[in-house]
Amino acid sequence: MKDSINYIDIDARKVSADINTIFPGWDGNNEKVCVFSPHDDDAIIGAGYAIEAAIEAGAEVYIFIFCCGDAGYSYLEQKDEIVEIRKAETVKAYQKIGVKKENIIRFEYSDFSALQNIGWKLVNGSEGSFKKVITKLRELKITRVLVPNHNREHIDHLAVNIIGSYDSPQAGDPILVDWAEPNTVKSVLEYSVWADFSPEDALVCNRSSKLRANRIIKVNKAFEEKIREGIKEYKSQGEIIKGLIASRDERLSSDGQYIELYISFDPRPKLDYKPYLEFLEKI
Repeated sequence: MKDSINYIDIDARKVSADINTIFPGWDGNNEKVCVFSPHDDDAIIGAGYAIEAAIEAGAEVYIFIFCCGDAGYSYLEQKDEIVEIRKAETVKAYQKIGVKKENIIRFEYSDFSALQNIGWKLVNGSEGSFKKVITKLRELKITRVLVPNHNREHIDHLAVNIIGSYDSPQAGDPILVDWAEPNTVKSVLEYSVWADFSPEDALVCNRSSKLRANRIIKVNKAFEEKIREGIKEYKSQGEIIKGLIASRDERLSSDGQYIELYISFDPRPKLDYKPYLEFLEKI
């Protein structure tokens, strides 16, 4: 199915079958891709094509799930069982697209509570997400990270975006070296679960604010069907995600293929003094 994937760089207006378009400097079987998923179903819904593409290109893919799903019950009788139900559904869902059971890492924060767990030492004396995430990124030698959209989706999505965006560069820094050997994350992508991205990148890059993503993955119907089959494993979430499944038809392009959107961004941009120096020369 490799020939059925196309990658589009919107700013360069370039269509390519080369995965380097979304993962620059791709190194095949040496790649370890990690999708930061606020809730168990977010990664497959928003980044399913990237997961499939990375696996086909030789990578090992991991899913970091931050919230346990304890708020995801639509029927009262499931209240005390929903977490275990969703764990079982998650394994089935991700196996449908090639992710191994042992590559699903859970942090078990309560839903709507990820934000208060950001950081290392929390005000109540407990340990936050920082040490856990940094250690896992290093131990697993993760090379690529995908984070959820932070723009008006869900408070847990905002929190996990912050965790992924800020912890990923720290994993390669020569600090806290007793938390496993530092390991560099080579690139970061932002994916959308359901809301539009922030217009920041589009405005900075002089793109139309209607084109907020800067990368597109385009796949055939078989790819999309695999994702849908995986999502349907979340039977307990049927009432909650049925609208998201129906909306996937909006991804269909005129040539019968489906698209998934991303923002490629630098999580640690260096300050460029040159424009300021050039400005000063003119006044």
